[in-house]
Amino acid sequence: MVEPLRVAIAGLGTVGAGVIRLIDANGELIARRAGRPIEIVAVSARDRAKDRGVDIARFDWVDDFTALAQHPRADVVVELVGGSDGPALALARATLKAGRSFVTANKAMIAHHGLELAQAAEAGDAALKFEAAVAGGIPVIKGLREGAAANEIERVYGILNGTCNFILSRMEAEGRDFAEVLAEAQAKGFAEADPGFDIDGVDAAHKLSILASLAFGTQPAFADVAATGIRHVIAADIAEAAALGYRVRLVGIAEADSHGLFQRVHPHLVPLDHPLAHVTGATNAVVAEGNFVGRLFFQGAGAGDGPTASAVVADLIDIARGEFGPPYAMPAASLLAGTPADTGERRGRAYLRFMVEDKVGVLAEIAAAMRDAGVSIESLMQRGAHADGSVLVAIVTHEGPERCVAQALEKLRGSTSLVGQPMWMHILQ
Repeated sequence: MVEPLRVAIAGLGTVGAGVIRLIDANGELIARRAGRPIEIVAVSARDRAKDRGVDIARFDWVDDFTALAQHPRADVVVELVGGSDGPALALARATLKAGRSFVTANKAMIAHHGLELAQAAEAGDAALKFEAAVAGGIPVIKGLREGAAANEIERVYGILNGTCNFILSRMEAEGRDFAEVLAEAQAKGFAEADPGFDIDGVDAAHKLSILASLAFGTQPAFADVAATGIRHVIAADIAEAAALGYRVRLVGIAEADSHGLFQRVHPHLVPLDHPLAHVTGATNAVVAEGNFVGRLFFQGAGAGDGPTASAVVADLIDIARGEFGPPYAMPAASLLAGTPADTGERRGRAYLRFMVEDKVGVLAEIAAAMRDAGVSIESLMQRGAHADGSVLVAIVTHEGPERCVAQALEKLRGSTSLVGQPMWMHILQ
């Protein structure tokens, strides 16, 4: 008789309970695909008495998360606790040190400590799997690590945070401002009570650093990701983008070339003929461009108990089959230390929005700053006065170095004509 793969789970929130429900519902099918049953033997969480909608009395209960690494019957530990450090990292280190395989949905931990954990997994001849850490149920990690393994990836980019995409989609559809739609997202459970990780781009930056490492064979470098979120996008930006033939999306982009490794999360104007422009709601989408395979497009639910549990169990099926392989598609020793690219020399077009006082000379002041910095203006729009008396000025630039735009904005810093800070969004090419 074939021995089952025995699993211990740390963390019984929506995803942990979802993993139990999925294995209960599809256990026979999973066993056929895995070549042997997958059986949960132990669990751990903060509150044993909490009603999670699943029966956990049939599993061994362990009070201390990290003790799961030494559970006598567990072959694999699944970590669904979260956090880049603390109990999650301690459990990962202890599990891999014990030579046991480890599955996680923890993007922050992989972004910060992925290289160390990959080295530990290889040293212990164990599997380290993290499909659920990026884009929920979308098999983008497997797609990059396996499906596109023969390709040189030229660029990987996409919509990596469902909360931000939900907010921008609602602003677009209903003409409402950011704060109002954020409150709705929080009420619906799409955004946390403290939404900073989502709306400031940190969550997307964690995911982007993982994708960049897989795509380019570089060591994970979360600290090198330049992240700007969406909290300063206003309804007028959405309207201006629409008038110009674009939609606003928070896009993470990574590229590697002779100039170094470029990684950035930033609001972008996305052309209407690009597939990312049509990704709406709390959905994720990732694009990878390979030199032989061309453009690959992955889209689906980026979070939630069902999609994320699906990705976790897919990793367990791989382990049950004996499909370990290096976590980053190549041995950790082969991963290169990427040099951060100089974004100032990066060329592109930009959308710039200013809220200014309604007085003579303001447009001339802005135009002079652009001229002196070497920014060529493609179009300039001025809209009527807002309730506070300010006027919106929007500029689209011709293609040019980003350092020129940065210099122009620096020249305008502190101008008494400006009301608040300018908004700079890149135009996706």
